[in-house]
Amino acid sequence: MPGLRRDRLLTLLLLGALLSADLYFHLWPQVQRQLRPRERPRGCPCTGRAAAASDPGTIVHNFSRAEPGTEPAGGSRSGSSSKLQALFAHPLYNVPEEPPLVGAEDSLLASQEALRYYRRKVARWNRRHKMYREQMNLTSLDPPLQLRLEASWVQFHLGINRHGLYSRSSPVVSKLLQDMRNFPTISADYSQDEKALLGACDCTQIVKPSGVHLKLVLRFSDFGKAMFKPMRQQRDEETPVDFFYFIDFQRHNAEIAAFHLDRILDFRRVPPTVGRLVNVTKEILEVTKNEILQSVFFVSPASNVCFFAKCPYMCKTEYAVCGNPHLLEGSLSAFLPSLNLAPRLSVPNPWIRSYTLAGKEEWEVNALYCDTVKQIYPYNSSQRLLNVIDMAIFDFLIGNMDRHHYEMFTKFGDDGFLIHLDNARGIKKKTLLHLQLLAQPDYRLSDVMRESLLEDQLSPVLTEPHLLALDRRLQTILRTVEGCIVAHGEQSVIADGPVEQSAPDSGRANLTS
Repeated sequence: MPGLRRDRLLTLLLLGALLSADLYFHLWPQVQRQLRPRERPRGCPCTGRAAAASDPGTIVHNFSRAEPGTEPAGGSRSGSSSKLQALFAHPLYNVPEEPPLVGAEDSLLASQEALRYYRRKVARWNRRHKMYREQMNLTSLDPPLQLRLEASWVQFHLGINRHGLYSRSSPVVSKLLQDMRNFPTISADYSQDEKALLGACDCTQIVKPSGVHLKLVLRFSDFGKAMFKPMRQQRDEETPVDFFYFIDFQRHNAEIAAFHLDRILDFRRVPPTVGRLVNVTKEILEVTKNEILQSVFFVSPASNVCFFAKCPYMCKTEYAVCGNPHLLEGSLSAFLPSLNLAPRLSVPNPWIRSYTLAGKEEWEVNALYCDTVKQIYPYNSSQRLLNVIDMAIFDFLIGNMDRHHYEMFTKFGDDGFLIHLDNARGIKKKTLLHLQLLAQPDYRLSDVMRESLLEDQLSPVLTEPHLLALDRRLQTILRTVEGCIVAHGEQSVIADGPVEQSAPDSGRANLTS
């Protein structure tokens, strides 16, 4: 009997210990939470601007409208969760444009002339589309297209001015990116340079022909157009060290990243670009009227829908791009206004690369090349050389070694900005200040780029090694500028304004080489 009583006592003690543990670890914490006043989670925005900053769409798409007041005094950002928003709230991104816009001569397009031109284009499209349906015995209940003045692509074109392709405060870019990502396509065709080849290529060439860099023109239901560059390589696939720069594939994600970097640098010279998953069957094959493009579609042994450039089938299938089985990711870059409305000048880059396997350009072998360029119009009498320097810095950051020419709108003359198209040497003070800012931990370039790219449909657009490479290249640029200042003096290297932009001296030009 004593043993039985001892067993019961041990059982009661065990049950009591379990009950005590349950009370301490489970019930008591719940009682404490009910009794203590409610607290906001750390970093949780509560009202006003902080609430807006918590929305990723607000951070990414409305950063250009951030107010200077959002940055704490002294530049400290310990309470902010968005480096991107803080960057665009910095005073550097809120200074007035120089020189200020004064009238119609500062806008690229005359709005009424442009609208008349676009109405004629829409009317011609409707006529041709109707004739095509009749020839193909197709029926459609879709009404004729109408030009909408509020269309994002129209507003983008009308907003281009002598300072850039869009203004810092413009809401149009965000809307244009959204429309290119979501609007259905109504036509697809080869680009003009592909058409110029007329399908001609020589598969015996060592250098890959232009058809390798396959790109298509897609038109959307709002009549806007974009250049589609399909995915050719995986994000983590690096170019082999033995490849020449003119042999490598163009990268769709580089186009997307180039737009974001250009905007972060406050250049605003790259057309708005966004990533999109395109159904190659429904959004290309079924809407194209180009019989050659229709003919180069095929189904691969893996049952994926593929297509290639205009060269003969057996010559080009190794360069085909394929969906999975229909979806293919790529970049979409907004078209600039027609050359009929806004003529552009294409200028060979003074620091063009050689496109032969063994050749070298003059700047690679002539130590006095920079001095020669400085004496040549227009590099001797305008800020053109400084704009080329901006372009060279941009290309170095994105790893673009194939800038064989640059384009400018002829309306803005010699001092117009250079358009940074096809992104797959002295320095302006404004550019240097932006670069120095992006080297600071609170505004680190890799961090703001990572955040800016988050909202793209194809995120992550860049891998971490590519993002970190931006920081390394930025430090290289800053060290180069510092070395030039030490060697030649700040007055000879840094261009502070229009007065200093004529006849740049050898110190400034040497930076380009």
